[in-house]
Amino acid sequence: MHYKDELAEVLARETGMEKNIFSDLLEIPPQADMGDLALPCFRLAKELKKAPNQIAVELKGKIAGKLTWLRRAEVVGGYLNIYVEPAQYAETILQKSFAQGATPGFGTEGLEKTVLVEYSSPNIAKPFHVGHAFSTLVGEAIANLYEYRGYCVKRLNHLGDYGTQFGKLIAAWRHWGSEEALADDPITELNRVYVKFYRELEDKPELEDEGRLYFKRLEEKAPEEYELWKLFRDLSLKAFDKIYNRLNIKFDSMLGESFYSDKIPAVVDRLREKGLLVESEGAQVVNLDDYGLNPCLILKSDGATIYASRDIAAVYYRDETWDFYRNIYVVGAPQKNHFQQVFAVLKEADFPKADQCIHVAFGTVRFADGIFSTRQGNVILLNDLLAESVAKTKAIIQNNNPEMPEAEVEKIAESVGVGAVRYTFLRNGRERDIVFSWDDMLDFEGDSAPYLQYTYARCSSIMRLAAANGVWPLDPTKINHEHLAGEEEQSIIKLMDAFEDSVLEALDTHEPSIMLRNISQLARAFNRFYNSRSILHAEDKEVMKARLILTESTRTYLKAGLKIAGIDALERM
Repeated sequence: MHYKDELAEVLARETGMEKNIFSDLLEIPPQADMGDLALPCFRLAKELKKAPNQIAVELKGKIAGKLTWLRRAEVVGGYLNIYVEPAQYAETILQKSFAQGATPGFGTEGLEKTVLVEYSSPNIAKPFHVGHAFSTLVGEAIANLYEYRGYCVKRLNHLGDYGTQFGKLIAAWRHWGSEEALADDPITELNRVYVKFYRELEDKPELEDEGRLYFKRLEEKAPEEYELWKLFRDLSLKAFDKIYNRLNIKFDSMLGESFYSDKIPAVVDRLREKGLLVESEGAQVVNLDDYGLNPCLILKSDGATIYASRDIAAVYYRDETWDFYRNIYVVGAPQKNHFQQVFAVLKEADFPKADQCIHVAFGTVRFADGIFSTRQGNVILLNDLLAESVAKTKAIIQNNNPEMPEAEVEKIAESVGVGAVRYTFLRNGRERDIVFSWDDMLDFEGDSAPYLQYTYARCSSIMRLAAANGVWPLDPTKINHEHLAGEEEQSIIKLMDAFEDSVLEALDTHEPSIMLRNISQLARAFNRFYNSRSILHAEDKEVMKARLILTESTRTYLKAGLKIAGIDALERM
């Protein structure tokens, strides 16, 4: 809350205690009737050797008359509950909002600090299924959060374009591939032969050795294998670009695992010089017993690299290239052990930024019939999911607005349908599994992107009418804030005030859902206000002015939050 810092400062000065003690203790009460800020005094009892209730009474006396915005303070069961002057609160927050313009809660603490966010990272020659969407959409939101606080963000797509699976794919292609099918639909054809490889493997175990041999030849850049691999990669990138364009996602680097293959010898030399490499059954590993981890495999017994060694090489390259402040990996929870090993090897190798490498894990995506797997061939493609979401949205819009022009319906349906999918991936904690429900995703009155977009469009409609009627724009410093002292108005003000903290917490925890929860609550608060108050037809002109300022500010916060989430803010719906 805006006044939290000032209150902590006064409490510290009056008690002689550290300011951060009070800053850490002050909290927002769960209900409005409990105050705007609350200080639980239980945690001070041991240090002050007094009962919590007595401490609260004494602190109440110490702040009396010291804060111009203090309406009253109450002691309730060991809590000191603080109530602010609502009109002054509204004035403070709204003036701050208009001063910040289109970016409320924007920060500058990230200036001159480069943050790398690795996300999406699909495997070439495989379908871009809904599982990839988790990394793609969460990663983009995290990158946006960092940018919003002033960091220089580099978006990295670490393509899965190397590894033994490509030896298997080459083997599968040579056994069962069709040039005609590849030209027609490359990803579908490559996925078909890859799935067939695993099905045939049960009866033909020799295929495993064949795949291993082809990968070894690929590492040696044998012309035939290398050209096939390059063809598969180019075709895949064209398919991926269509998806990224639809999602309006642009990467600063598309360097895949293959890029780092020739940088691994330097990593091996570095680890060997440190005395970290040991032989285990012919392979080269780094023991990580001190970390409670299994040995990290660096080179296989046949000399082939593994993705841990490529990831380690990538870290060194990235730091040399960008001198990163943080190096973030938005990758599924099943890879937790892998990243623990990689980061532990970096520590053992005395890499100074090992602790600045962060794995941001996420859960799985499920429909009613289970989890997706490329090997079984039962994938649900992200493009298909987006197309179905857009089609369902279009039907809803046409049913509700039969007179709307077709071109406008198409444009709105695309934004709302894609936004609904995005929001579904972002609205809950990222490590929770997602179970898709069309009813929930496209509920224009529920916890959904359509609800947020509709609320934003409602605010925009009000402001357009105000402009058409000649009552907008207004000077935000020349309104009577007493007209915004009511409960409905104050609910909106509090959520605007909390927006910056929600951005900071979302950033600190890499949980975009925290910021989304704030703007979702803001949308609900505004709609309660809208349904209980007249805005353009208010009882007098001064009331109308105050409510228009509140509406425009709400619109600004909603747009900022939607932009961070990557969801279109629609002026009309």
